[in-house]
Order: sequence, then structure tokens, then C-alpha cells
Amino acid sequence: MNANDLLVVFDAQLRGRVPERLPEGEVAERDGPVVRFYGGPGEQGWVLYRDLGGLEGAELDELIARQIEFFRDRGERFEWKYHSHDRPADLPDRLRAAGFEPEPTETVVIARVDEIACEPILPEGVTLREVTDRTDFERVEGLEAAVWGEEESWVVDMLESEQTLDPDSITIVVAEAGDTVVCAAWIRFDAGTEFGTLWGGATLAEWRRKGIYRATVTYRANLAQQRGKRYLETEASDDSNPILQRLGFVPVTTTTPYIWKP
Repeated sequence: MNANDLLVVFDAQLRGRVPERLPEGEVAERDGPVVRFYGGPGEQGWVLYRDLGGLEGAELDELIARQIEFFRDRGERFEWKYHSHDRPADLPDRLRAAGFEPEPTETVVIARVDEIACEPILPEGVTLREVTDRTDFERVEGLEAAVWGEEESWVVDMLESEQTLDPDSITIVVAEAGDTVVCAAWIRFDAGTEFGTLWGGATLAEWRRKGIYRATVTYRANLAQQRGKRYLETEASDDSNPILQRLGFVPVTTTTPYIWKP
């Protein structure tokens, strides 16, 4: 399948999707073409959609303003998840004019599961292990904080909440060297779709370029294959994008988080 075919499947199956089960306290509600998520684990809300239904000009500005008003009343920041093929073309300008700030752009890449699944190859002394309890999630959070230089305490609650709510919907994997978590990644199995979606993948600086991230990808591809999933999808950073494309992932679009803060 070429990039355009994969983009059509991505838009149809993943975008604007509301999971069958949400973490305790989280709410998803529709406002016209968008879905607003709030109240769940984490420190912000989200605005997602498949497309904006042809809205433009003043009508689009009104939709944007309603989301701001909603989250301003809650005193919360939120993310408007923009993709580069979204229309109208001036949507980023309108978001910035409304007070949103863009964060780094990532590339949406997709691959067929059967082209990625294989035996993971790890450096000597490193093992992969699936984890399910809060103690290990706290170790994952420690890794994330070490890699990104800031506290990511919400990660613990998010992983624990999803694991408790529906253990079949997510698998969390850590790569360990002795007692040290050197990489952590997870896969979500999106019910009602042909996709497994890849998340995480942060790796300690001194353990990079050893094939560990690549091993977590192939391991998770095996899990997706066992579940009968057809595709893998992830939002790739500039660091992981070349690795994934060498594995066979195809870039289909880019995504930029636009953040509004009260």
C-alpha cells in the first residue's frame, strides 16, 4: 500500500475515535466535528477529530473559541491535535491567532504488521519484560524524567489506569540492563480497528544506537500479529523516524500539537 492508501485507512479508523472504555473520571463529548476529552489521567485536555466538516472562516473561529472557553472555565491547558493534511489550509494561523502555541512536529508513520514482526535482537545484557504493576510504572516514569529532564508523574497514573480498566487493550514493555530500565515502550490495541499503535520508546542516552528501540518495535509487532492486527502506527520524533523508516514504516502525514494554556 502506498502512503495515500495508508492515510485513508488512518483517517477512517483512528482519527476522532472514542475508545469503548475510558479511564475513570475521563469524559469524551462531541462539539460539532470535534471530540473533547477531559478529566482523565494527565495534566491537560485534548481536542481530536477526523475532519472539520468543511468549517472555515468565522464558523471555524467560533468552534475554536468554544473549546478555549470550555477549558478556560476548567482552568486547564489543552491540546488541539493538528495534522498537516487537515483543512482549511489556514487552520494553523487561526489557532495561533487564538493563542495556541505549536510544539515540535512529529511524523505519522504506518507499516503492515507482517512486514515488521520478527525476533527482537538485543545487545548482550539487555532483556525485555512486560510489566503490569505500579512499581514498574514508577520506574518507567523515572526513565522518562531522566530522558526528558522533567517530571512525568502523570505517566504512572495513565499506565495504571489503562492497565486496570482494560488489560487486554495495552501492553507495556521495559528493556532492562540489570536493575536499570534503559528503554520503555507500550502498544495500544485499538478495539474495532486493524491497528496497534506504538507509544513511548524513550531510551537512556548511553544506551542509544544499540538496537534497543528497534527491538521494542519488533517485539510489539509480534504482539500485534498475535492479536490479528494488520497495521502499526506511531507518531515518530526526528530521532525515531529514520529508525522506523529503515524498518519499513511509511510516512503518511505530520502532526503538530497546538497547546492553549489558561
